[in-house]
Amino acid sequence: MKTLYLECRMGASGDMLSGALLGLHPDPEAFISRLNTLLGGKAEASISKDKKCGITGTHFSVSINGSTENENMYDFPSGINRHHSSVSDIKEFISSMELPERVRDDALSVYALLAEAEGKVHGQTVENIHFHEIGTLDALADILSFCMLINELAPDQILASPVHAGSGTVKCAHGILPVPAPATEILLRDIPWYTGDIPFELCTPTGAALLKHFAVSFGPMPVMTVEKTGIGTGSRDLEAANILRAFLGDTSEQNERIIELKCNLDDMTGEELGFAMERLFEAGALDVYFTNISMKKCRPAVCLTCMCREEKRGELLESIFKHTTTLGVREYVCSRHSLRRSFEVAETPSGEVRIKTSSGYGSVHTKAEFEDLAEIARSRNISLFEAREMINKA
Repeated sequence: MKTLYLECRMGASGDMLSGALLGLHPDPEAFISRLNTLLGGKAEASISKDKKCGITGTHFSVSINGSTENENMYDFPSGINRHHSSVSDIKEFISSMELPERVRDDALSVYALLAEAEGKVHGQTVENIHFHEIGTLDALADILSFCMLINELAPDQILASPVHAGSGTVKCAHGILPVPAPATEILLRDIPWYTGDIPFELCTPTGAALLKHFAVSFGPMPVMTVEKTGIGTGSRDLEAANILRAFLGDTSEQNERIIELKCNLDDMTGEELGFAMERLFEAGALDVYFTNISMKKCRPAVCLTCMCREEKRGELLESIFKHTTTLGVREYVCSRHSLRRSFEVAETPSGEVRIKTSSGYGSVHTKAEFEDLAEIARSRNISLFEAREMINKA
């Protein structure tokens, strides 16, 4: 399996992520030319060789009206007007670009994450969120470049390390805030991150949003045969090498560590068990199921099994204790081998249907998504079997 692993020991920002992927690209200069054509003169991207603690990497930068932003997205260069762009303005601009559908969808999804986080911080709806123009253009170039690079490098899966957020304070448009900034902290929820002794913001909102959208899991680097390494450099010179490394290589098949949380229950009703299952899925469980067992005094009971990724362990433990009557939970660490999954949208006479393809270990399985089939069956008043047959013939 073609795997991209992002090492975020010095945080993650849009420019560092893009610089790292450009180090993997076969023709970075041609890529920058295409990116600038898309930006239409509103901003200009460039790359240069850079060294941090003796390590050579790629520095990706964006200039607006000949000026580049400082590392803090709210430190505006003199002479730049602080206009604002709404979320709808940004969506309209991205939608007008000649981009592959996947790139456009990814870019819009990343901006949606940013807007949602900013909305929570400021107590506003997403529609009312406005971004500073220079921050918008810089972030737009970062997001577009990363989404385009992911599309062109085409990894089967994207993994990342826990994220170093930095420490201290950061100056923003609203004043001086603690690191990680509130919007960054919201975006980093459900992602393992940590602070350290470096008194700077290492993970920016854009970097956090890109990781949240693209990375399927966070943890140690898996066993992989590395074909190429890209290094993106940050703007600051620090005692530690201010770099983000991207490793592109092969992991034979998808293999990840998961946690199984188990407990025995003999004093809950079926309704209560069903409610607990719903809450566990909402909290991020990969799977939840009940197994019939017998307990002491010959009582019929169930064994609750909740499967989750390691980073969700704490949240799901809390949910189990909150929504069940158990006094203890058993924990097992497992290796999970699973097939690669991809989705395509098929146009049929009955509308769009998502088709899921699972492959690996010498097997390939193709299946239409149940909810799409069910919607066709409901709208046409036919059985699910008839809907599936109709799609197969299309």
